Amino acid sequence: MAPSICFLLLSLLFLSSSTSGTDEEGFISVIISDKGLDFAKDILIDQAVASIVQSQLPQIEKTVQVPLVGKAKVVLSDITINHIQVNSSSVNTGETGIALVVSGATADLSLNWRYSVSSWLVPIGISDSGTATVKVNDLQVGLTVNLRNQEGTLKLNLLDSGCHVRDLSIKLHGGAAWLYQVLVDAFAGNIASAVEEAISKKINEGISTLDLLLQSLPKTIPLDETAALNVSFMDNPVLSDSAIELEINGLFTGRNEVLVPQAYYRGSGLSLSASCGGSSPKMITISLHESVFKSGSMLYFTADSMQWIVDELPDQALLNTAEWRFLIPQLYKKYPNDDMNLNISVSSPPDIQVTNKDDFSASFAVEILGNNLAGWLKLRKFSTSLKWSKIGKLHMNLIQSVTSTVLKTVIIPYLNSQLLRGIPLPILNGFAIKNVCILYAPPRITVCSDVSF
Repeated sequence: MAPSICFLLLSLLFLSSSTSGTDEEGFISVIISDKGLDFAKDILIDQAVASIVQSQLPQIEKTVQVPLVGKAKVVLSDITINHIQVNSSSVNTGETGIALVVSGATADLSLNWRYSVSSWLVPIGISDSGTATVKVNDLQVGLTVNLRNQEGTLKLNLLDSGCHVRDLSIKLHGGAAWLYQVLVDAFAGNIASAVEEAISKKINEGISTLDLLLQSLPKTIPLDETAALNVSFMDNPVLSDSAIELEINGLFTGRNEVLVPQAYYRGSGLSLSASCGGSSPKMITISLHESVFKSGSMLYFTADSMQWIVDELPDQALLNTAEWRFLIPQLYKKYPNDDMNLNISVSSPPDIQVTNKDDFSASFAVEILGNNLAGWLKLRKFSTSLKWSKIGKLHMNLIQSVTSTVLKTVIIPYLNSQLLRGIPLPILNGFAIKNVCILYAPPRITVCSDVSF
């Protein structure tokens, strides 16, 4: 019931905002700024590092000829990446995709070594074992991806990736003097290649995991037994040199309905510079077109959800004809001492508009609760008129006074309790919005915020 009440109240506030809506247009716009992209980049890098640390690289084995010693079989095992430090990173967007670059990173590795030597000079053989540490001093990683709409979800494609170890050093713990030079000359390249291959493999696995996550995002969010919010993506994301813009359908639909195009007037798009303003840029901007609310209004009205029977009041005597005997004598005369119900219903779909005009009957203050767009209603003014009566003519000025009391003490508080449940904003699970700024720019309501993980 809550969303249907929400749209009844929004109609009181917004009643007195270029291309026409099609199935390719979205009515909720999400713009991720360069600040938001940096935030996402840092999270992805932290997650990638966590997945790589403690990874074990394949065993490396070689037989080398050592002067004055003979042939030595050297085996490096338990090669483990223990730590990675990212010193510099960047993310850039453009028409071709999103590029992420990590430069000057360092990595610490540990390994076990063992060798055995046999020659005609040493017929009984020589063997030894120990440990070593490896310091990767200049690790470069880069990748380029793009996002495409795939039947209402986002498809993440890896266009290019690479990893290069530019320099590493080896510290040997124990062992013969010749062994260090063997490790540097014969194994340094193999260790570097193993690190590069391991990181490249993790990149591919990570992109595949992230793609599956995007593909699993729901196309609808259930709101109640009647309605759901269509959150399928429309068209491909728009990539500029400073932001990514996503278009989401955003219209209300029946819980059991197949998603089909709905025609609403959307108007011009939203620019990042014109949306948030101020000296402190935000990570994300979410803009809801008034057509989102219009679609909800029509849906709940069509589903016969905009009607309620009130049979309980704080002053229960108001629901008995005896309380009205002086105000409406003919009512008491025809129905002496009878209990009554208030039948509240909407006779037509509320026409909801986001407007700056000061000609509405109630003010509606919007706020963010969790990741929901919520708010509360305050009645400013209203008027009553008689449409029909079965008990004769009524004095509407008397009726209006009592009606005002009922609205302010019962109906409005109840409706506000439902409105505070709000409408969910398109935010991924595990993330929360903070430092919110709400702007009204007809025909849109815009939420600018930072994000925490």
